[in-house]
Amino acid sequence: MDAMTPEYNRSKIHQHKFALWVGIGSIIMMFGAFTSAYVVRRASGNWFEFKLPDIFFLNTAVIVLSSITIHLSYRAFLSGAEKRYKGLLVTTFLLGIAFVVLQYLGWQAMTDIGATFTVNPSSSFIYVISGLHAAHVLGGLGAIAVAMAHAFILPYKPTPRRKLRFELVVQYWHFVDVLWVYLIVFFMVQS
Repeated sequence: MDAMTPEYNRSKIHQHKFALWVGIGSIIMMFGAFTSAYVVRRASGNWFEFKLPDIFFLNTAVIVLSSITIHLSYRAFLSGAEKRYKGLLVTTFLLGIAFVVLQYLGWQAMTDIGATFTVNPSSSFIYVISGLHAAHVLGGLGAIAVAMAHAFILPYKPTPRRKLRFELVVQYWHFVDVLWVYLIVFFMVQS
């Protein structure tokens, strides 16, 4: 079979999906490096022990719920349920904003218990790692904002191109959700 035939091209991963997964792979390596550095630095001593504020667990529930709502929005998009698709997409966006706000409140709660950014490497690591994650969530919120613009400005039409774009947003959002769950479990195990 010739490499340029349509049958061959349909079996390959789409270039945008490939690019997304390469980007996700590099983000995984970055967070893997940070969590490894956390473990190594903790073992060297001079480590301030503190309990992670409970607001971080509320935050976890919010981002998991947002992952569910974006998945349901995507399914509604595919099945022709336009109002549900749009409503769940807006809900996901609002939950994403709530996550970032709760993240900030979590940092304030850490400061209130004396775990400031500069007091000890233990708290510094949590600020940096959770801050980088929040930055990735903000990037995801930008992508969701574009998806909402498509949803509300363009006429509803689940074309292959729009399906692909929305699928990329959903996959990235699921990734930041799973990444946060990993991080919160990591912080709980390490504390």
